[in-house]
This record gives sequence, C-alpha cells and structure tokens, in this order.
Amino acid sequence: MPLWNIHHTPGVFGAEGKRRLASDITDHYERAGLPRFYVVTLFHEVRPENFYVGGRPVSLGVRMAVDHIARRNPDDGARRRTAEWIRGMLQPHLAQLDGLHWEFHVDETSRDLWMINGLVPPPPLSDAERRWAETNTTSDY
Repeated sequence: MPLWNIHHTPGVFGAEGKRRLASDITDHYERAGLPRFYVVTLFHEVRPENFYVGGRPVSLGVRMAVDHIARRNPDDGARRRTAEWIRGMLQPHLAQLDGLHWEFHVDETSRDLWMINGLVPPPPLSDAERRWAETNTTSDY
C-alpha cells in the first residue's frame, strides 16, 4: 500500500487540487498494477505557526512522507527512478506557488505487518492480486 501523508500550510491545496493530486498519485500506482484501493492519500493542513523548517516558521510549505508497503525498490537505480517520478508528478501541482518550501521522503515498510479489511494482501503480481485490482476490492484467496 502506498500511504501518502501530505502536510501543508493553508492555501497550497484547495479541494480540487487535492482531488487532482490524489488522482494523479493513484493513477500511477494503478498503471504499475496495484489495486486503486491500496493507495491512501491524506492531507493535513498545518498553520504556519506550527510548520517549521530549520527552526523558523514557514508561511508556505509542503512536507510529504510516503510509505511504500506493497512493493519495494530492488536497488539504488529503482529508488532514484521512484524519487524522480515523485518529483516530476508533484511539480505541476506546486510550481505555481512562489516561495514554496517543499520536500518529500519515501520509506519502504515490511509487508509482514500489513492487512486490509483484516486480510493479508496477496503476493505481488499473483492472480489473487490481479483479481483484487480488477474488482477494486478485497476478497479471500
């Protein structure tokens, strides 16, 4: 499961901007073969007096923490491609904001401690996972 926690100051994302960004994120993972419901995007608005970078408050900022659980990057090259994809996907959503401080990181978390609706997700690229993607829901396998 990709879990995107997006912390941002007011004015960075409106309702439509959030919908578009969450859709762009989900579309990418679907193209990679993951079920759409694996992708969770959470927006957390943080007042500027609570958003600090380098010990100073930031009036316009975004900090994203992305957890990858369903898949892991096998090597440095794959990790670099993932970071480049994220940067390229985010820039159109953020480029119009002058003076914006933004950053992200990606953690790769063990699948062993992950369940959806009380079920252990099927193995990557298995028939069961493809069935979950096609039906966009969990089921016994």
